[in-house]
Amino acid sequence: MISDERISTFINSLDQGNESFLDELERESLADEVPIIRKDTQSLIRFLLKMTRPKNILEVGCAVGFSALLMATYSEPETRITTIEKFEKRIPVARDNFDKYDVNHKITLLEGDAADILAQLSGQYDFIFMDAAKAQYINFLPDCKRLLAKGGLLVSDNVLQDGDVMESRFAVTRRNRTIHERMREYLFAIKHDPELQSVIMNVGDGMALSLKL
Repeated sequence: MISDERISTFINSLDQGNESFLDELERESLADEVPIIRKDTQSLIRFLLKMTRPKNILEVGCAVGFSALLMATYSEPETRITTIEKFEKRIPVARDNFDKYDVNHKITLLEGDAADILAQLSGQYDFIFMDAAKAQYINFLPDCKRLLAKGGLLVSDNVLQDGDVMESRFAVTRRNRTIHERMREYLFAIKHDPELQSVIMNVGDGMALSLKL
């Protein structure tokens, strides 16, 4: 397996990049130490959006709105995006970013705990992007499956945890052991669920793609 950082740097150097406002938002977010999706993750999401052409997207974990705006920019004109965020300090920043950059009004931001909001949602989404608290992925999975349309795609980010997920639980710091255990449980669940066809990719910090059969 090729895992050299230079390979990732080379691949990212070939990327055409995003719209200028997204590049600026990315720079601001990184300067403020706000975690956003990595370059190769961005590239894969753009590709998946063009390939699947989803009409209804659900994002679990909004932060300052970068990934929602990326999906709004590179999805179809009629696509609608629902995104969830509970961190009170980030919600007004996300709203400001949507006011400035979501010119086609494609994004709806729901405030609150994702577990509560997911349980209340109905309807069908053909693309779900999971990028919230990693220890909660396994708890969010039943509702995400319920909300995902047949033939829809569940995209889960940061599933490799910078490689920690492959280590023994005793090799990770004590404060990360719950996340480690639950992420391994999540990966096992999506790989063995008869309703899903899943692949785990060494892209960014690890991405899992799960197709609902």
